[in-house]
Amino acid sequence: MVHVDMDAFYASVEQRDNPDLRGKPVAVGGSSLRGVVAAASYEARPFGVRSAMPSVRAARLCPDLIFVKPRFEVYKSVSAQIRDIFARFTPLIEPLSLDEAYLDLTDYLDGRTATQIAREIRALIRAETGLTASAGVSYNKFLAKLASDQRKPDGLFVIPPEAGPGYVLTLPIGRFHGVGPATAARMERHGILTGADLHRQSLEFLTARFGKSGQYYWNIARGIDHREVRPNRERKSIGAENTFFTDILDLPAATEALAPLADKVWRHAHPRGISGRTVTLKAKYTDFQIVTRARSLPHPVTSAAQLLAEAVALLPQVLPDPRPVPRGVRLLGITLSALCPLPEGPAPEQLDLFG
Repeated sequence: MVHVDMDAFYASVEQRDNPDLRGKPVAVGGSSLRGVVAAASYEARPFGVRSAMPSVRAARLCPDLIFVKPRFEVYKSVSAQIRDIFARFTPLIEPLSLDEAYLDLTDYLDGRTATQIAREIRALIRAETGLTASAGVSYNKFLAKLASDQRKPDGLFVIPPEAGPGYVLTLPIGRFHGVGPATAARMERHGILTGADLHRQSLEFLTARFGKSGQYYWNIARGIDHREVRPNRERKSIGAENTFFTDILDLPAATEALAPLADKVWRHAHPRGISGRTVTLKAKYTDFQIVTRARSLPHPVTSAAQLLAEAVALLPQVLPDPRPVPRGVRLLGITLSALCPLPEGPAPEQLDLFG
């Protein structure tokens, strides 16, 4: 199993295409009050600049930070080049995003080792795109992903089967893929700070406190991960969101702001013949609290207008803010899930039970 992860992908593409940015701290994202860092170059990271960080904070941490507007079409094009390189070695490719993927090479080694192929892939990426990638090689997904992060940037690390269980024991729990910040904080409250601490917990203890995920945590603490590479991973949702320069405080402004988001989601779904039965509205208040409200429908959404109408119908549940001192909304999002084929004709009419 190989996990390939491009190094500071968006920022590296910008530095490749603009020599004036090379060797300088770069953040891809908006520099406005409401901007968010989508990616940070390695020159920016020693200052504490990270992806998903508010741009204002990033600029405070690194006064010389250069903000560059994202060019997602370019990133998608480069990602397609990289995917083509992967496909020369195996058809079993599971993309996680534009800049990382799992590759199962088990039946496609042709007399080479997975480590040799990982080296060749990294060399081809550098030669054909001018970018660097890090790779991790191991016997399962969990360890391969951990390994790819071990020698970033431009590194290769191998965790052989005999070393896997012991390697996991040495790691802080926050390094574990699948253990987010909130879960890590919960684990730390139970005295679980490292892989060794997690290994000491019984399966019963973990399932009682973390539900179905308890089995996964028990397994990875022992270097066990049975997940297979899924080349045609089914998409579960399609969404779009926007952060606003000024807070939204009333329903008319929120309704206006949702219209382009509904259009964007539908532009992604409709050409692929996809629809969905669940519409979710996401709102982030000025204090960064996030709330979601969802509505499941008896029939799939059939147009952008219907998608917008369903999202707008959820707005009164988040605006105006019910708190004594109302908060504004700094972000809104729409997600279409419970995906299914787009109906060819109009949705069946529903009986009006209250008419």
